[in-house]
Amino acid sequence: MKLLADRLSKQYKNKIAVDRVSAEFTNGVYGLLGANGAGKTTFMRMVCGILEPTSGTVTFDGIDAGEEEYRDILGYLPQDFGYYPDFTAWDFLMYMSALKGFDKKSAHRRIEELLEFVSLADVAKKKIKTYSGGMKQRLGIAQALLNYPKILVMDEPTAGLDPKERVRFRNVIEGLGKESIVILSTHIVSDVEHIADYILMMKGGRLVFNAPRGEIAGGLEEFYLDEFDD
Repeated sequence: MKLLADRLSKQYKNKIAVDRVSAEFTNGVYGLLGANGAGKTTFMRMVCGILEPTSGTVTFDGIDAGEEEYRDILGYLPQDFGYYPDFTAWDFLMYMSALKGFDKKSAHRRIEELLEFVSLADVAKKKIKTYSGGMKQRLGIAQALLNYPKILVMDEPTAGLDPKERVRFRNVIEGLGKESIVILSTHIVSDVEHIADYILMMKGGRLVFNAPRGEIAGGLEEFYLDEFDD
C-alpha cells in the first residue's frame, strides 16, 4: 500500500503555492508542519483529488487521484467541514453514508461503531449546533472514516480547540495509522509531537524536511523553530 506524490506543483498566476513536492506514504501517521501559507492545504487538496495540479501526479498503488476508485478509499476532513446544524449526529452520518452508497443495515452498524470510537454515542441524538468545537471535529473524523478509508487526510483538525479537546482529539487519531495512511496538517507542532510516525515540513511551497520522527533528537518544537522558523 503506497501513496505517491510525484513532483507535485500548483501555480496561481504569478504565485507558486506548491513547488515540485515529492513524497511517499505507507501505513502510519504523517505530521505535515508549516506556517500558514506554506502550501500545506494546497498540497493536501491535490492529494485528495479536489484540486488539479499544474504539474505532477498523485497515485495510490497506481490509481490516479482523479479516478473514482481513488475517491472510494479516501477519507477527508477539511479545516471547516460542511454539516447541517439542525441535524443530529446520527442523521448527519446516515445522510453521509447514503451518499457513499451504504445500505441501511450496514450504515447503522458502521455509525454505531464510529460514534463509540469518537466518544459521541451518548449525544448522537442531539443537534450538531449544540456541540462544542471539539465534538464537531470528532464528528468530522467519524464522517471521514465512514468508508473504511485507506488514506485519511485531515487539514488543521485541532485549530480553535481548547487544550482538553486537543488532547482528546490526538488520542482518537493516534491509532488510526496502524491500518491506514494518515496525513495530518497543522501549524501547531505539539499536535503531532507524540503521535506522528513521520514528520514532513513545508516552507514557501517546498518540502524542506521529510524523515521518521525517531530521527529528530530532542523536542520536535525546538527542532522546528531552530531549523525552519524565520
